[in-house]
Amino acid sequence: MPLEIERKFLVTGEYKHLATKSYRIAQGYLSTESERTVRIRIKGDKGYITIKGVRSESGLSRYEWEKEIQVNEAQELLALCKPTIIDKTRYEVIFKGQTFEVDEFYGKNEGLTVAELELESEDTTFTKPDWLGEEVTQQKCYNNSFLSKYPFTTWKH
Repeated sequence: MPLEIERKFLVTGEYKHLATKSYRIAQGYLSTESERTVRIRIKGDKGYITIKGVRSESGLSRYEWEKEIQVNEAQELLALCKPTIIDKTRYEVIFKGQTFEVDEFYGKNEGLTVAELELESEDTTFTKPDWLGEEVTQQKCYNNSFLSKYPFTTWKH
């Protein structure tokens, strides 16, 4: 069974000059139930459908199934998604052998930058770069599915 294991952090420092890749992402959700989310994504020039299951007790892992689909199919499915469509640029930053995916959000989530690190296991150790801030792995409000319903710009800061 495919399993996603990740840690999530707020970004508080400069990282863009360290990025090895970047691409624009548009994504929306057909389902945002806690038991399952169904995400449609256009990443660069490729489309994807992803189904994610409920998080483990630790909050670090969950079932994830993803399939590439045609971009035109992804565009059609995005039109069916719940508001808000997530708009972001993802930067890939390699630090001490680990790839951090840093998402800079736009539109209704402007002002939010979050980094994710996918791990081999829940107890995998890693070195935290100095541009990472608070860990928010277990804070559901930083999940993209939550941000699609309750955008960052509507939060009281």
